[in-house]
Formats: sequence, C-alpha cells, structure tokens
Amino acid sequence: MSTDSAITAAPARAGASSEPPGGRHLGLALFVIAAAQLMVVLDATITNIALPSIQIHLHVSTPNLAWVVNSYALAFGGLLLLGGRAGDLFGRRRMFRIGIAVFTLASLLGGLAPNEGLLIAARILQGVGAALAAPSALALITTTFPAGKPRNTAMGVYAAMGGVGATVGLLLGGVLTDYLDWRWVFFVNIPIGLAVLAGTTTLTEAQRHPGRLDIPGAITGSGGLIALVYGITRGGDRGWTDGLTLTSFATAAALLAAFLLYQTRVEHPMMPLRLFKDRTRSGSYITMLLIGSGMFATFYFLTLYMQLILGYTPVRTGFAYLPFNCGMALAAGVSSKLVTHLAPRLIAGPGLLVAAAGMLWFSTLTPNSSYTTHLAPAMFVTALGLGASFVPMTLGAVHHVQHHDTGVASALLNTAQQIGGALGLAVLASISTSAANNKLPDAANAYYRALASKDFSLVAKAGGALTHGYTAAFIAAAAMFLAGLAVTALAINAGKQHHTPDPASVHIG
Repeated sequence: MSTDSAITAAPARAGASSEPPGGRHLGLALFVIAAAQLMVVLDATITNIALPSIQIHLHVSTPNLAWVVNSYALAFGGLLLLGGRAGDLFGRRRMFRIGIAVFTLASLLGGLAPNEGLLIAARILQGVGAALAAPSALALITTTFPAGKPRNTAMGVYAAMGGVGATVGLLLGGVLTDYLDWRWVFFVNIPIGLAVLAGTTTLTEAQRHPGRLDIPGAITGSGGLIALVYGITRGGDRGWTDGLTLTSFATAAALLAAFLLYQTRVEHPMMPLRLFKDRTRSGSYITMLLIGSGMFATFYFLTLYMQLILGYTPVRTGFAYLPFNCGMALAAGVSSKLVTHLAPRLIAGPGLLVAAAGMLWFSTLTPNSSYTTHLAPAMFVTALGLGASFVPMTLGAVHHVQHHDTGVASALLNTAQQIGGALGLAVLASISTSAANNKLPDAANAYYRALASKDFSLVAKAGGALTHGYTAAFIAAAAMFLAGLAVTALAINAGKQHHTPDPASVHIG
C-alpha cells in the first residue's frame, strides 16, 4: 500500500506564540514528530500483512476484508483537510495531541476487537486520529526548529520516515503476526503513541488563525465517499441491481453533489474549488487518485496471493516486499534530480507506463509462480514506475498556487491518493471476486473449507480460481495507471523546475 505516507501539512505562518526551544530539547522534539510520522505511515502497511490471519480468526467475509484497509483510508483521506483546518483554528500542538491520543486509543480497541464490525470501527477511529495529527506534524517542525541546519535536518528525518515507515510496517507486521498474534499490529502503536504524547511538551505552539470548521462539508464529502465505496463493494458481492446497492449509489450521488454545491457557497470551504482551475494541478490530483487506486490494491492482492496461494508466512511476506521498497526509493531519488532538467510529465508519463508494465507482469501469475524470476522483478519494475511518478505529482499539486493555499493544495494530493486507494480497492476487489467466482462459485469460502477438510484437490482448484481473480485485478490496475498516463500527457503542462522539491513535500505511498 502506499507504501503510503500520505501526510502533509500547511506551512506554519509567522507569529509563533513562543520562541523555539533550546538545543537540548530539539533532539526530543525531533523524536516526537518522527515517531508520530512513523506510527501513522507504518499503520498503512502493517495491517496488510496481517489480513489473512485477521480473516481466519475473526471469520471476516472476503468482501468485508477490504474494509479493514478501506475504513482507515476513507476516514484519513476524507478528514485530512478538516484536520489541517482544525490545527489552524485551535492550535496545531493541541490537535496533534488529540489526534495521537485518538489514534492510540483506537489501536487499543482494534487489538481487542472480538469481531469484524468492531475492528472496522476501530480502523475508522484510527483514520480520524491520523487525520487530526498528520496535518500538524510538518507545521510543528517549522515552529519548533530554528531556520537553517536544525530545521533542514528535521525536515529530512520527517521525510525519511515516510519510506522507512512503509518498509518497517511490512517487516514488523510479519514478525508480530508470526511470533505473537495479529492483534499486536495494533498494540504496537500504544507504547509509541504514549511516548509521543509524553514528549509533546517540547513542541512549540503556533499562532491560531480565525475562521470556522467546514463540518457540513466533512459530513457530506466523507459520507458520500463511504456510500460510494459501500455500493461498489456490495455490487460486486450481491449484484449491481441489488436494492441496497442502488440505494448506496443514489445516496453517494446526492451527498457528493451537496458537498460540491456547499463548497462553492461557504466562506471557508474544506476543499477550495479554486485550486482546480489550474489544469496542471487538476491533472496531478486526478493522476494521484489513479495511482492510489492501483497501488493500494497491489499490496492487498499480493499479500493474499503470497500467503494463501504460495503459503508464505507473514514474516516471509514482509521480507518479500523488499524489492518494491528498494525500487520505490531508487526511483524517487532519481526523479527528484530529473525534475530540474525535464518537465514533470516527461518523468511521470514514462513512470506510469513502466508501472503498468509491472502490473501486466503480475497479471501472468499462476499458483506455481517463482518469487525470484516472477514476483521480485515484477515488484521492482512496478516500484520503479510508481516512484518516478510521485515527485512530479507533488510539484504539479503546488503549480502556480498562491502562498496561502500551498498547504491545502499539497494536502489535496494526499487526500486524492487515500481516496483513490479506497475507491480502487473497492473496484478491484469486486473485479477479483467476480472473476474468481466465475471459475469456481464462492471460491474464497471453498478454499477455506477445503483447507479445513484437507481436500487438497479442492484446495488446488480454489487456489487457481483465486489466482485468476487476483490477476484480473492486476489487469484493471494496469488500466488505471494507463489512464493516469493519459491524464498526465493531456493535462500536466508545467515546465522543468529550477529547484528540487523540499524532501518533506514528497510523499510515497
């Protein structure tokens, strides 16, 4: 998954309420912010590794399994802009503390969840906490660390936590699930969260700003997205003419229309529509939504494939993702240098083409595919393509934007990635389930029944059907990346950059 860091913040404005703390406190302040960033990013990937274990122990149905991922992404992405605004109004350190406290409590509830309903509710609450804390984290660096080397160092560490968190999440998720229990992928957040809360006294509060929260916008926007994802998920499971499916789509249409209408009339909108007037910015948001759609699903289906079909343990699954992380880091580093020599679309376009090729490589998987000759190189190729796309999209998101809109413009890019991931996973999970069931009715349940009864003939047949479903989803993900390529070519017309982007503005996953 995103290898996702999807965290952004509005730059702090002048007028901090107090001077930055002395040097002896800066190390602890940096630890606090880095640990918070690590915790939120880690949670996006650590849960993926535990999905098969969660499904077995909580008897989660295959359609609902995607909600363990999507509930967090929807709450996080849907409320990210509101969380940033809350930090402006009520104080960033205060909202940071509240967000971390909510996230930590939700992690405890997730670890204790006795059934899928309460687990999904805990994941939603985690997303709320992340949406409150994440927008303030970067701004707190600018108010806590003096300009120059201390602030640059803090920015670099903060940015690094995005990539490190994704990798650590995959590896730690495997270790905890294998050697302890899947519940520890949630419990591990508790000591981190408590340590962060204890250290927030070292952070400097910034001046608050006048205005109002766009609560109606948050309700209609998030509600519409949830209804849309539910409709897609239910349609794939129960049929597209099912009454509740159609009701969900109608509700989504009404709420999202109300959201857009309200954003044009409110004085302080959650999503300023003026940001979409620039074609490069709009193209960047659409492309990132499509990238998120394919990338989130890649982690989801590959994890199920490796553990269910190939029989990998959670630990082995976590280590198996290393080529993906290496490819992502390599490409992001190279592309950050290329943007001073080439127009963003000339970097992102080929990158998306390479990513689509990687998806098509995944689409040729069979129940007996080799890791070294098939999975690992396909991961590396896909990651190279995606990694090359993130820096240009980040630059596109702030193309010709007014200074006071820089924070919300960058936040919209991360919101697009999270929402795209949730929508894409819902669509691709429906495609996968339908394709698998066409090969073998109720393929997922048949697979688990066959394992329980040791009917190895049925295990092989069901495994083949599930693999067929996963490969169908990979083909659809390739189509999403190609659609992103088309948008990039047609809409993003920014020229080469004179300066490389701030490392803290580049968000991978």
